[in-house]
Amino acid sequence: MATLILIPGLLCDATVWQPLLDKINSKKVSVADLSTQDSLTQMAMDCLDSHTGRLEVAGHSMGARVAMEMARLAPERVQRLVLLDTGMHPLREGEIEKRRDVVDYANEFGMEALAERWLPGMVYEPNQKNTSLMVSLTNMVLRCDTAMHARQIKALTDRPDASSYIANILCPVLLIVGRHDQWSPVSQHEDMLQLLPDARLEVIEDAGHFAPLEQASIVAKLMASFLLDNQA
Repeated sequence: MATLILIPGLLCDATVWQPLLDKINSKKVSVADLSTQDSLTQMAMDCLDSHTGRLEVAGHSMGARVAMEMARLAPERVQRLVLLDTGMHPLREGEIEKRRDVVDYANEFGMEALAERWLPGMVYEPNQKNTSLMVSLTNMVLRCDTAMHARQIKALTDRPDASSYIANILCPVLLIVGRHDQWSPVSQHEDMLQLLPDARLEVIEDAGHFAPLEQASIVAKLMASFLLDNQA
């Protein structure tokens, strides 16, 4: 049986994957730890080194970029990919300055202030009224610190250009995105779909960037079906 590695995104942890974990207890599963590295490629190498044999990989946001790096580095090992709320584009004009501003803000005002500033734009506006969801997301961010945040931002601003190699990812890929994801919009996933040789796209209604939690049962069901279909 292939090991399933679940890779969280920026300032995220296993919380994002809990609805899926509740559905796939028959699989060998590991949640990646991206708290110490400052390079997406190093994150990918660490994930590959943490397990032997065949892998299935699911990544959310930044974690999906790590998943693509894993497929680039070890195509013979990565059997299946799920990429959620992400993109393949290289660094955009002005992105370094915008991300540096966020790092400076966190360093000056702390993680609680960062969560208050950052999270609302990541969640579809009607879902921001879901107190349980927002508390869970806030607590997740508060388990991180400013040093980890800075490292992950560095990893993102130094990221490889996944658009240069995504067409070489030959394994089956499931793309998932929230309809109202303002950070990684549907159009980015449609662009990825055009280049991936074996992929399908699922757009999740009434969800933003945190689709795996905003529409937990729908996303978990899609992922479980895709992953368990390959169980051996």
